[in-house]
Amino acid sequence: MNHPIIDDLLWRHSTKKYDAGRKVPENDLKVLFEAMRLSASSINSQPWKFVVIESDEAKIRMSNTFIHKHKYNQSHVFDSSQIILFSYNPRYTRENFAEVVDKGIVDKRTKPEVRESAFVNFIFAEFNTDETGNTSCWTKAQTYLALGNTLHTLARLKIDSTPMEGIDIDLINKEFESELTGYQCDVALAIGYHHPDEDFNAQLPKSRLSLDHVLVRI
Repeated sequence: MNHPIIDDLLWRHSTKKYDAGRKVPENDLKVLFEAMRLSASSINSQPWKFVVIESDEAKIRMSNTFIHKHKYNQSHVFDSSQIILFSYNPRYTRENFAEVVDKGIVDKRTKPEVRESAFVNFIFAEFNTDETGNTSCWTKAQTYLALGNTLHTLARLKIDSTPMEGIDIDLINKEFESELTGYQCDVALAIGYHHPDEDFNAQLPKSRLSLDHVLVRI
């Protein structure tokens, strides 16, 4: 199939080795961050926070979280251009949704006189809140929608990336507690440009299950 979107998705791969000498231009970062902000989420809840690790100090802190496990991903910290922590609100409340509703009023999506009726959608959050007020099963899923959108955007921009669930969740959430402000990080994303000689994955052909195997049209 010949199509720019398909070409971009065939191009992308999980980078195994980055070129430490190349950084993502600021103009591309601005496009990326805006695309992340525009990601879809259930009831437009946007229960996420993205922490971008790019300073030397922050990268040292990130590197230190690999002291116990997943050391195969540690080199990405300094070789990649940025590491992005994708975090979610584990206790999403009506007050959090009120911020979304009120922003909708500012953006003229919602009329001020129907503000209260806009909260009818919050029932989807209530369905996914347990007896202790935990909403993680729902808000974490929204964060992966943002991650998928980010991966596609990076492919369009021809920026390499590596999604990483191979992180020490406990250490990351402890180390970046002040930046996460109560949000939970379970996955991170390295971005930058792959090393032309040492990224073995870039040379391998794309392999996916056939369309007939994964798609049913009825």
